[in-house]
Amino acid sequence: MEQQPLFTCPEGGEEDEVTIDWMALIRRIFAIRRKLYLAAAVGLVAGVIIALSIPKQYTVSVTLSPEMGSGKSGGGLASMAASFLGTSMGSDSPDALNATLAPDIVASTPFLLELFDARVRTADGKVDTTLVAYLDEQSAPWWSYILRAPGMAVGGIKSLLGGDKKELPADSLAGGSIELSEEEAGKLKSLRQSVLANVDKKTSITTLTVTLQDPKVTATVADSVVSKLQQYITAYRTRKAKEDCRYLEQLYRERQAEYYEAQQRYANYVDANSNVVFQSTLAERERLQNDMSLAYQVYSQVAQQLQVARAKVQEEKPVFAVVEPAVVPRDPSGTSRKVIVLGLIFLAVAGVAAWELLGKDYWQKFRSALS
Repeated sequence: MEQQPLFTCPEGGEEDEVTIDWMALIRRIFAIRRKLYLAAAVGLVAGVIIALSIPKQYTVSVTLSPEMGSGKSGGGLASMAASFLGTSMGSDSPDALNATLAPDIVASTPFLLELFDARVRTADGKVDTTLVAYLDEQSAPWWSYILRAPGMAVGGIKSLLGGDKKELPADSLAGGSIELSEEEAGKLKSLRQSVLANVDKKTSITTLTVTLQDPKVTATVADSVVSKLQQYITAYRTRKAKEDCRYLEQLYRERQAEYYEAQQRYANYVDANSNVVFQSTLAERERLQNDMSLAYQVYSQVAQQLQVARAKVQEEKPVFAVVEPAVVPRDPSGTSRKVIVLGLIFLAVAGVAAWELLGKDYWQKFRSALS
């Protein structure tokens, strides 16, 4: 029985006008209802299998509002100290590190390697270990093992052909370079996908997002990321000020020793020649007094600069306002299992319907044209 076409062009009408025979479409759908039922059942089974195979994920987001300014308006501690002491530390250089670099910092290899040693504990209390060991405890869908099988086979063959190769630890190389083993590189890649940072360039609001398979571990790691990010930025911003402070402290001790030495020479000379009124004695006394005064002036200036440098170290420390702290999530994130099942049912039914209503006809026409 020849089937009526579902889409027709009216005679004398425009070529792009297409009409749909809705009654024919309904009859065709009713005719293939059993295939659609079977497709829905297959989609249901596949959806349940896939939904149960995907482990639950929990996401924790922490919002930070960093104060990245360094007191250039004149109200900072260093500016107040410099104004009070009548000295200056020079013009402030522009920040080499600002809030927009937070995503790059969080994704960097040294930063993530420091997270490996963070202590984590699951919500049920069964696992209490380091983060790097917990990553081995996380489950994965069954098809991920199938996809990794060729790579694991190739790696096994290479290890057999190459013999036992000793792996260097991540910090074993000189010069600050890092060499990772294959296992460490895999865990680092997984952690880099689980820990993300996003910065709103207009407001400088930084959002840190951590996604793992245990709610308490996720919150713990998010809190560790916030703490280490604050430490990293603080250490970077205060490094130059601390170097200046250490240099001025050394200079302060040297000038202090010179002043004390000049003062002692002057005192010894005065004690030894207190009753002598020769002009040469008075000239030497005046010279020693001038040396002592000059040494005191230099010593006093260095002492003032040291006080300003110490204030600048405190001023350069950034202030982080935690707008939204790490909260242990109650519900898993990502696509729910119900949506996965319903989505696969819909795809299965839609695919079979499209094939039966449209694809089969066009396929037959294509085969007829080739024959």
